[in-house]
Amino acid sequence: MRTGELGFWWRSLGGQPPARAPLPGSRSADVAIVGAGFTGLWTAYYLKRARPELEVVVLEAEQAGFGASGRNGGWVSGFFSGPARAYARRGAGTEGYVRLRRAMFETVGEVAQIVGEHGIDCDLVHGGNLTVALDRAQLTRLRESVSGERELGLGDHDIRELGAEELAGRVRVAGALGASFSPHVARVHPAKLVSGLAAAVEELGVTIHERTPVTEMAQGRARTPLGDVAAQWVVRATEGYTAGLRGLRRALVPMNSSMIVTEPLPAETWEQIGWRGAETIGDGAHVYVYLQRTRDGRIAIGGRGVPYRYGSRTDGRGETAARTVASLRAKLGEMFPAAASCELEHAWSGVLGVPRDWCPSVVADPARGLAAAGGYVGEGVAAANLAGRTLRDLILDEKTELTELPWVGRRPRRWEPEPLRFAAIHSVYALYRRADAAERRSGRPSRLGALVDALSGRE
Repeated sequence: MRTGELGFWWRSLGGQPPARAPLPGSRSADVAIVGAGFTGLWTAYYLKRARPELEVVVLEAEQAGFGASGRNGGWVSGFFSGPARAYARRGAGTEGYVRLRRAMFETVGEVAQIVGEHGIDCDLVHGGNLTVALDRAQLTRLRESVSGERELGLGDHDIRELGAEELAGRVRVAGALGASFSPHVARVHPAKLVSGLAAAVEELGVTIHERTPVTEMAQGRARTPLGDVAAQWVVRATEGYTAGLRGLRRALVPMNSSMIVTEPLPAETWEQIGWRGAETIGDGAHVYVYLQRTRDGRIAIGGRGVPYRYGSRTDGRGETAARTVASLRAKLGEMFPAAASCELEHAWSGVLGVPRDWCPSVVADPARGLAAAGGYVGEGVAAANLAGRTLRDLILDEKTELTELPWVGRRPRRWEPEPLRFAAIHSVYALYRRADAAERRSGRPSRLGALVDALSGRE
């Protein structure tokens, strides 16, 4: 089994393509975007389509898609995490929350439309998502979640409960007591999507400079060791790598997530598992896992692993601890016994950006010409598209439905300094694991899990 090397998605394409040229020296542009992941590329795409005359430059420290955009679980998800729901309810009430949800649901179709328009072959299947309950406590939470959606006016066409028998008709997950299903999620091969998007952006006339690390964003200027880019707008799209920018050490923490992928499974194994609809699958644990069935018949499964490195450090190549691989493999075998003995082909890790209140945001300050989006808490494949369209409208000073969404303009407080940050994050996940273990024993939702949600700011 291979580990690191930026992960299986890139290796399946023969590795990353040859690097684009770095910034040749100081220059000017209308918009300078820092980061060539999904947020930066979608922002460049929509700006250039709206105003072809704009000079848009993207500056990337490594190569396009080097970070989470090329290493994630391949979920184009129309959902925000629980903390985002809590934020929207506090900050904008039910109506604001529903508008945000609807905008995200529509974003899944928007991504599919652009993929089709540009002929990006990224294995996209709009099969929906299944959240499975693997014990009675998870089933209780699942039913409460579906009931909560009903109270908001989000009905069967958005999310509904499946019994164990109906779930087994779609996919046979060992021990599953039921599931919820939503159509608002699609599966993709993330490296194919990000590389195809980068090519589409270049076709529109956007310049991407790779191997060009930005050290500081200032009013009207992005500073790099190779020269400065003077611009009317400078956009931060650095997500899990934000802590490396001057003055932003505590803005977002780089949280680790790890994945493993199997060899292609034989037809008889798939006959036992089912899963013909290529739905994405997650479980209802506090320390949850996420899975997809790939186009070539593998199972990719991911989870938290080692959650955080001291001082917001990141491991660029994605090496993955043996105990994390073992934990994910055990979960795979638990959910799909037919795949328990399969060979693993690759393990890798990456970082995602997490704000202190676990809620994403989009901001633009016209007085200083600085804008930013991020903090997606691992759900950025679709959220970055919505953020890119929102940044377009904010930068062009156009008041639209997107600029009125409740994530616009909010600035979460900074994370605590070290060593408090390290201790708190590791404690949170240790307590969540204890809560999951208690739920498996008792069959009841853990009060500890709810308490940790509250204390960590996740609810």
